[in-house]
Amino acid sequence: MPDWLDVIVRSLLFLAILFLVTKWLGKKQISQLSFFEYVIGITIGSIGAEVVTGLEQSIYLGVLSILTFAVIPFIANLISLKSKSFRDFIEGKGTVLIKDGKVMEENLKKERYTIDELLELLRKDNVFQVADVEFAVLEATGDLSVLLKKENHPLTAKDLHMAVAPIKEPQAVIMDGKILNEPLSTAGKSRLWLQTELEKIGVLLDNVFLGQVDMYGQLTVDLYDDKLQVPAPQEKPILYATMKKCQADIELFALGTENKEAKKMYSLNSEKLQEAIDKVAYLLKE
Repeated sequence: MPDWLDVIVRSLLFLAILFLVTKWLGKKQISQLSFFEYVIGITIGSIGAEVVTGLEQSIYLGVLSILTFAVIPFIANLISLKSKSFRDFIEGKGTVLIKDGKVMEENLKKERYTIDELLELLRKDNVFQVADVEFAVLEATGDLSVLLKKENHPLTAKDLHMAVAPIKEPQAVIMDGKILNEPLSTAGKSRLWLQTELEKIGVLLDNVFLGQVDMYGQLTVDLYDDKLQVPAPQEKPILYATMKKCQADIELFALGTENKEAKKMYSLNSEKLQEAIDKVAYLLKE
């Protein structure tokens, strides 16, 4: 076999082997590497490169070496699940860099971080003042986890004692101009409904790059032709307008009747409907 063809065959073979080994080791290999896993990854890559280009090397010994190094982190992970001390040694553990708004200088030096680097990490979390931080930990992965002081937390519905509806993930019902039946069913919609919604906004299915149904049952689309303007979903504004019209009609009924009991009933229901409108107005006006 010519050398150039041998290199191509070896490259394709080891690409497949490295891909399968990485899949077997799990997603952690490409997201949060410990020092140990980082070294293992470099070593496996170096072995693969050497066997691919070193034509005098035995390909079988290269495969055996890669499999050997792949088994090591697998065994290490099994031991880590049962031993915290081993896990701390292999994967490392978090270091507190800020506590009660004060920088822990000794820990900062221990991790070989400068104050400029710490401030940069804080800015990535949209924190610009150390005094605003209650607690900050440099994780073993190199990420900085930041807990702001209570008074610096953004207000939430819970803080305001407001009841909010649970959030459901949007469903991608159209991709590359094709309808996806399973997400469409999960969203509780039919193909007929989808076709009707596309007709409302004057869009052909073939021109839709991505279509999603949100938690309110509204369809939003992204078109292949970015120059085309798509109307915003109108379901929520229409619902808000309908509720306001119903409330106004009930008030007119109250004003138009001479029956005291009917007038009282209409007035009471008008007030209840207005209370309901006030509660959902911030959702329907989005």
